[in-house]
Amino acid sequence: MREITGPPADRMTIGELSRLTGVNIETIRYYEKIKVLPAALRAENGRRVYGPTERRILAFVRRSRELGFSLDEVRALLRLGGPDKASCREVREIAARHLDDIRAKIGDLRKLERLLRKTVAQCTGTTAPDCPVLDILDVQGSK
Repeated sequence: MREITGPPADRMTIGELSRLTGVNIETIRYYEKIKVLPAALRAENGRRVYGPTERRILAFVRRSRELGFSLDEVRALLRLGGPDKASCREVREIAARHLDDIRAKIGDLRKLERLLRKTVAQCTGTTAPDCPVLDILDVQGSK
């Protein structure tokens, strides 16, 4: 556990970090635990203390997660942007794989949209015992 003796002006509590980044306090602790975010410095009273570097990393992680990157991808991107500074080619490879995943999901969603559109169109809206929408959702009926 790293400890500091006095909080400089640019240091903030976990609550302040949460408010500034929009990341839940428990999520911040989780990111520390899984080493996505470096372990926080500790004030004399044992409380976590963060600075601008942690704020920037957390904002990067949040934005990456909003864009759908997995935690492993986020870790890789953080490593590539770290002290050794990776080539843009390596970052591009991660982003390109993610783009392929997104395109596959879009394709799956389009198939799902077509299936639901056809099924909803078949539904008469009456109280008949056979409902096409319920039929496609029934696991036993679709086997």
